[in-house]
This record gives sequence, C-alpha cells and structure tokens, in this order.
Amino acid sequence: MEEESGKITISIDRGGTFTDVHAIVPGRPDIILKLLSVDPGHYEDAPTEGVRQILELVTGEPHPRGQPLKLDRIGSLRMGTTVATNALLERKGARSVLFTTKGFRDLLKIGDQSRPNIFDLTMARPGVLPEGVVEVNERVVPCHPSADKDCFPGARIVEGVTGEKFRVVQELDLDVVREELQRLKEQGYQSLSVALVHSYAYPEHERLIGELAEGMGFSVTLSSKLQPMIKVVPRGMSAAADAYLTPRECRFEFMQSDGGLVDFRRFSGLKAILSGPAAGVVGFAATSYDSTEKIPVIGFDMGGTSTDVSRFAGHLEHVFGSKVAGVLIQSPQLDINTVAAGGGSILTWRNGLFYVGPESASAHPGPACYRKGGPLTVTDANLFLGRLLPEYFPHIFGPNEDQPLDLEATTKLFNELTDKVNTERREKGQPEYTAEEIALGFLKVADESMARPIRNLTEARGYETASHHLACFGGAGGQHACSVAASLGISRIIIHKYSSVLSAYGLALAEVVKESQEPVSADYHASQSTLQKRFDAMTKVATEEMVTQGFRADQVHHELYLNMRYEGSDTSLMILKPEEDSGFLDQFRERHRREFGFNSERAVLVDDIRVRTTASSKVRTEKSPLVQLKEASLKDVSRPPDNVTKAYFDGHSSRIDTPVYLLDKLEKSTRVHGPAIIIDKTQTIVVVPSAVASILETCVVIDLKDTKTDASAATDESSNIDPIRLSIFGHRFMSIAEQMGRTLQKTSVSTNIKERLDFSCALFSPDGGLVANAPHVPVHLGSMQFAVRYQHQKWLGNLKDGDVLVANHPSCGGTHLPDITVRYTIPSAILMY
Repeated sequence: MEEESGKITISIDRGGTFTDVHAIVPGRPDIILKLLSVDPGHYEDAPTEGVRQILELVTGEPHPRGQPLKLDRIGSLRMGTTVATNALLERKGARSVLFTTKGFRDLLKIGDQSRPNIFDLTMARPGVLPEGVVEVNERVVPCHPSADKDCFPGARIVEGVTGEKFRVVQELDLDVVREELQRLKEQGYQSLSVALVHSYAYPEHERLIGELAEGMGFSVTLSSKLQPMIKVVPRGMSAAADAYLTPRECRFEFMQSDGGLVDFRRFSGLKAILSGPAAGVVGFAATSYDSTEKIPVIGFDMGGTSTDVSRFAGHLEHVFGSKVAGVLIQSPQLDINTVAAGGGSILTWRNGLFYVGPESASAHPGPACYRKGGPLTVTDANLFLGRLLPEYFPHIFGPNEDQPLDLEATTKLFNELTDKVNTERREKGQPEYTAEEIALGFLKVADESMARPIRNLTEARGYETASHHLACFGGAGGQHACSVAASLGISRIIIHKYSSVLSAYGLALAEVVKESQEPVSADYHASQSTLQKRFDAMTKVATEEMVTQGFRADQVHHELYLNMRYEGSDTSLMILKPEEDSGFLDQFRERHRREFGFNSERAVLVDDIRVRTTASSKVRTEKSPLVQLKEASLKDVSRPPDNVTKAYFDGHSSRIDTPVYLLDKLEKSTRVHGPAIIIDKTQTIVVVPSAVASILETCVVIDLKDTKTDASAATDESSNIDPIRLSIFGHRFMSIAEQMGRTLQKTSVSTNIKERLDFSCALFSPDGGLVANAPHVPVHLGSMQFAVRYQHQKWLGNLKDGDVLVANHPSCGGTHLPDITVRYTIPSAILMY
C-alpha cells in the first residue's frame, strides 16, 4: 500500500487523558498536537478534532466544528488507543453472551484460580464479561490409545486440524442452538462468543454455531478462529473479551497490541487492549536501535501514574498470555512491563522507610505544586530540587488556569516532612537529614522501583542489563533517565525529539501486520517436512491478503515461529526461525538454557505454528542515533545558557549552578556537559554532573561517565541504618524473589503452582530471618523462616557452595506434608538463603 505522494500522514494516540496527534506533511515541518481526550465544551471527539486542526493548519482554510471534513488531502490515518483497556477496567463494553460446552457454565468464573493482590484484605475479584452463558449440548474428547472404545459406543471418530483423533461423544443439535439464539435476539443481545472444549484442534462445532449466529445478525467471536491454542480457560476469556470489546471499537481502530497496524475491517477489539503502549514500543524501536551494531535497547516510558518498560533487540518481543483487569488474554501482545511509579506517585515516610507509590495523586488533586492541595509526589521532589523550572512549565494552574507550578507549597510540605523524619531520627540517636537529602532519597527510591521491572525484563531472561541502551520517552522520562540508567549500569541514553509523543510517532512508522497461527501437536524431529509445507501454505495466503490491501509482493515479509516445549513440560517458548544456519531446535535449547539454566534430554514437541506477516510503505526512515553520532563532528556548546538555576544533585552537599538550555536553540552536533537542564516544549531533560549530552538531528544522546551509584557501594558497617539505602535494597531483594517465582512458575509441571500460583519465594538472612518476599501466598511465609533456621542450625559448618536442602517434615518447620521447602545456599559464603 503506497502512501499517496504529496498527501498528509496523520497518526493519533488516544489515551485516557490526552490525545497525541502527529502529522507528516510533505515539504513542511511535522505538526504535533496535544488535546484533551474528553472536552465536551469544545468538541465531541478528540481524534476528529485533531484531524480538523491539522487540516486547518495545512490548508490555511477554516474547517468549522460539527461539519463533515474533506479528507482528500489525507493519504493515511493511523490510530492507537487505550479505550479498549479502559472499557475492560470500567466494564463498559457491549452486552454479550458466551456459548460453551454443557457442564462448563462456570468456566470463566472459576478461571485459573490465581489470586491477584493476595495481600489486599479488601480485594474484590472483578466479574466475568458475558452477561449470560448458554450451555451447548455437545462434547468432543481426544482418542487415547489405552482408552476403551466401549466407553463411548457409537461415537464418531474424527480427525482434528492437528492430525489428532477425536471422538464425538455428543453431536451438536443446531435446532436447539437456533432456539437459544432467537431467545437472545429477542432479549436485545447482538454480540456473542463461542468457546467449546477442544475446539482449538476440532473447530467444526464452533464453526457451525458461528455460521448460524452470523446468519441471524449476531457479531460472533469464535475462540478457535481468534487464537487456536490449547487451554480452554484463557481461550474462552479471550473470546469473551473480543465479543465484549469489538462492537465498541470497530468504527475507527487500527493499532494492535502486537505493535502492528491492521485494516479497520479486520480489526479485533481484543487486540487493541495495549495498542497505545505498543505504538510507543514501535516508536523507540524504530528510532533508537542500530541494525549494524545490534546493541539491544530498553524502552522506558514514564508517565504520570505509571511507567512502562520493554525491550527491543532487532525483533519485537511478544507474550501470548497476560491478565488485564482480571481477564486472561490469549493473544499476541508486545512484552510490556508496568510499575506503579510515575510523576504523580505519592511520597510517604512510614515505619522509618521511604515509600514511593503505588498510590498516585492523579490529575486531581495532582501533586502539591498543582495548587489543588495535593500531596507530595515525585514531580514535587524534582521541582524542589531545581530539576523542574516553573517558568518553563505551562501556566495552567490555579482558579483561572493561568498560574505556574507552586514551588512555595512544595517547599512548605518538604520542610514539614523533614521535621517529622528528623524528630524520629533524633529519638534513635541517628544523624539528621536536610530537606534536599530527603527529596533526593525519594527520587532514588522511585528510580529503583522503576529499575525493578527492567531487571525482570533482562536479568530474569539471562541478559545483562548493562549491555543495553536506554531509550526514554513519556512526559517525565527525561527527568529520571540518567539516574535510572546509572542504577542499572547502563552508560548510554537515547531521547528522541518526539519522545513526549512517541506513541503517536510510532504509529507513523509502524507496519501493517497479519498474524496467522495454527495448532500442531507434533514431535519436532518427526514433522520437519510437514511443518515446512504448512509454513509455505500460510505465507502464501498471508501474502495474497496483503496484496489485496494494496501492497506489492516485494513489500511483504514473513517471520516464522514454532511454539516449542519439552515433552512432559507445560512451558512452551515461541521460537523465531533464525536468519543464520542454526535451526529452530538450537534456538529453543539456547533460549531455554538462558532463561531457566538447564536443558533436558527429552523430546521436543511443537504445539503451534505461527506466521507474522508485515508490509511497510516506509512513510519515513531515520538514521539511527549511533550513525548520527559517527557522522557528527561534535564540539562543546559555545553559546551561553538561556538561564542558570540552582539544582541539587547526588554527591554534592548543596545546590550548584546548573545551566539551562532550550533544545530548539542548541546547534546540532554540539555537546552539553552536565550538570545541565535541557528543555523543549513538552519535556525537561536532566543531565547529571557525570554525563555528557550530544545534540543530534533527531535525538539527544546522553553518555554517563560513571554508572556506579551510592546504592551499589559497599555496605556501611556502622550502627547507623540509612533508611534511603534500606528502601532501595528492599526493592532489589524483592526483585530477586520475584524472579525466583517467575522461574518456578514457568518450569513447574504442577497446575497448582503454574496457574494457581500456590507457592512463596523469599530471601532469608544467614540466621534464617526473613529479609524480603515476593507477593506470593502468605501462609508459607509464616513458617518458612522457621524451616530455614532449623536447617541452618542442623547443617551449620557443613554446607558447601550451592548446596540445596529439600524438606517437608513438620518438625523441621514445614506446614504440611504436601508443602516442600527448598533452600539454596548462595555460593562462597552464607550471605542469604
């Protein structure tokens, strides 16, 4: 699909609060708009208003609100949204009904029995999405070699799409189904989902129900067509979510959660749930990664209430199972981790420790500096330390929305908090803090909380975090880029010139995508030729579909995947066919060893075959930041700063003079040495004293001279306990426990552990005391430290490096016989259990 020459490309990211609009106009600078997503006093629909304003700016002609827009100047319109996510969170989707096999009425209600927010005493489990359930009197069961055929006399034997044999124990009665559909139609239902047992491999009954329902005017989602994968619970929840969301979304959506674009006629509401954040991943991947150097990039998207992190190493990384608003989603999604820490996260001093979030001040009342009586937040800490400058921030606060940020209110609250903290410390005979030290301490804790999901994204999978670059975007990313990178040992940061609207810009750079997936259930070695034939057939169909959308065959590319696992294991890995000579099996074994630390001699099975087809019209290509660095003749900035402020940085006992530069006034190929603050229209970039910022054509690259932080320094042996360091290491220890839990869950063959998450992971001191625990089942935590202490005393002086102790005896501190306590000794010395 070629972009029409001379026409405008508009990309829109519609969020819950703001709608970002980016337009590429041939022969003119790009246009960027930020609109309130809901502003009924001025317009009915933010995306439409964005298009209207773009047309006025380009043509110079008035386009009155409420009138049809002439779109002949627009070559393409692309959109991503959080509306689908919000519809799930707020339960504002379409009325729908689930059709499922008789006896499985409560399938979605029971779910996988995992318990979210297990430490929350008031947690309420969200309800299921369908308003009603219809049990269909049909049943298909797999044929088993040892099964007695007399158990199902007269049952018809059929072959599924995987080649497996099934017995049709109960035939489908379409007359009964027709009566149920007519009843639902009379009750006003228009959308339904169908999830029958084993339909991933034998979809015939679902197909018949779907054809009948569509003929009667229903919008229908078939689980066997949406995501034909084993496990009826996530497949059923995904189908229900699609039926719940698609009628609401199909009128304008384009961006999917997997980072690809899709024609609106082929759009699925299920696949739009994370389309906004997905566009941001596409944006940083396209603007920060160098295909020659192949240095992987971590995306760091810091907003007001949360921070999203992701990873790119030449290919978009997907996950196929996630939980959103209590709903299991079985669909390709970009692997994006979210932590509840952002500019609006509330700062709290509690029990002698610094806490940041997870509570947020939100937009109302907002941070204390917003002049609405809000609490201290991360934004206030940056303002108090001189890293945010009110004179360069929009004057939109106060009763008349014309006042700057309120530094006085922030300072007052920090002074009050300092008095409270120091009163407690004096009582314990501990040294006092200055207000600046307390504000900086909170920022350090915030940085560590945001570094946690990054470590989980890298170290938990066997990657070294320090070997990555950090791409920062979002409204608050530039303020924390240097400190987060230093905490992770990362030496280079990339901030694109459109970083504050990178999700919208990512839409402009995204490709049209078609996902195809089929179940296989075969031994890898015995089915290689068959797999290749299926790959050939699937790529042929996908290419033909892209051609019908206007693309040339040479613009179409395919990525081939196999979903592989060891025999007897329930953990499958989606493996991309490598470009080099090594095959799927070598890639599977390498990834399994990297993520889990071992390989098995068991046979390797293939559960699914997948083809991801992309087609690109190349709206715009950019030189990578590394290429721009090589081509630039860098020289130190010669122009005087636009301002000088007093800012407080780690390692300094008082505020220091900090130059302030406006980004649009800095020449390209110049270097700015820290400390410095670089400001443009939508963001503030803090360059710490140990960093150098290079101003390039499309981005700012910051290189850190020293990535050793106070948090990684040697432990203070004195009796004074530093609550800042204690808070930071609390996050680090919890991250270790969380990674232990993820590995246990993935490698386990027990449904109780893999799906119900009935386990606990924790770190213990050398004497067996609890140091940190992940948010797992609390009942185990009460006894685990006694079990560790018992074994510690029993084996004291006899343990060797890496010894593992396994026990389930009640007298050894266990809870009951089925619970097994495993202790691993950290090598070289008993630092922790």
